[in-house]
Amino acid sequence: MTPSKPALKPVPEPSRTAAAAAARENEGHGRRLTAAFEALELFPALAESRNRVLRLVREEHTSAGDVVAAIESDVSLVIAVLRIANRTAAAKKTKIAQVPKAVEAITPAGVEALVARVNTFDFFERIPGWEAAPERFRLHAVAAQRAADRLAREAGYEERDELLVSALLHDIGKLVLMHAYPGYPGQVHGEAQTPEERIHRERRELGVDHALVGGVLARRWGLPPRLATAIERHHSDEVEGESALIRLADMLAHYTAGQPVEPARMLKVAKTVDLTADQLRSVMYELPYPQDGQRRQIDPCPLSTREIDVLRRLAEGKVYKQIALELNLSTSTVRTHLHNTYCKLGAVDRAQAVLLATQRGWL
Repeated sequence: MTPSKPALKPVPEPSRTAAAAAARENEGHGRRLTAAFEALELFPALAESRNRVLRLVREEHTSAGDVVAAIESDVSLVIAVLRIANRTAAAKKTKIAQVPKAVEAITPAGVEALVARVNTFDFFERIPGWEAAPERFRLHAVAAQRAADRLAREAGYEERDELLVSALLHDIGKLVLMHAYPGYPGQVHGEAQTPEERIHRERRELGVDHALVGGVLARRWGLPPRLATAIERHHSDEVEGESALIRLADMLAHYTAGQPVEPARMLKVAKTVDLTADQLRSVMYELPYPQDGQRRQIDPCPLSTREIDVLRRLAEGKVYKQIALELNLSTSTVRTHLHNTYCKLGAVDRAQAVLLATQRGWL
């Protein structure tokens, strides 16, 4: 009788072992990112931004444009306003991706109540868990937003309001990665300097990048899919449209901060939005200097088309007779239009009328 052989222990297949290890690693990544997503619910606004918005909405004759500009200067405030606006009944059919529309949907009273309860940080204070992240993040976000605004005007991009939001929020995924991985960004990026080198290191070291994570976070917050997609794809290899403008704005923000960028890559991205090398040179030259003060027309204009025509010519220094001749009107009609304009604007003279109309973005 042949003695039975002892049962051999099954040797795990290398592929199964590797798959199990990968599954555990992915599960760990998932837990880390979920915890970081939850932490972002408390991301603070700059106290000065919060105070400015509250001051503006409480003033009797505040311009809606000023309120919008104050909100758009802060990542946390933009997120808060858009999230609430997209929960309204009116937003269920059409998602809101622009701050002016969000403010209109919430109403000034709603904005005041919302902004009054947001978490804040101050230049001279440190918040447990955040350290210096809010300051660094805000500075780059605002720089990218300013660059995107300039690019939009150069390229004739019509969705300017939405672009300002996506440019401000383009790096929100970095905030998630900061919370999920203590070694981010320093250890993960290592010696990488340009945005392209850093995104490559993120994908290699973490298996994800901040753009992809940012898109996931935007969808988690209920923001419009188009906005989430623009954030998610701004570092993709085949970048185009709004994502390309954000990508270029991001590189310009690095450039104006004196950080390395890849000139050939900048030109390649610029071509996808129909910007020539000369146009890009012009933008790069102008960005470090103060903007020209051009405003968006957000407040509804109370003036008729003819009243605007008359006031615009008055702003150019023309006298009543010149204006009447150009518009084929009588001098008395020009006077009547201006009288009505002064009444609608609450102006006492032509200088104040021109100033008010210019400040509101109507001229």
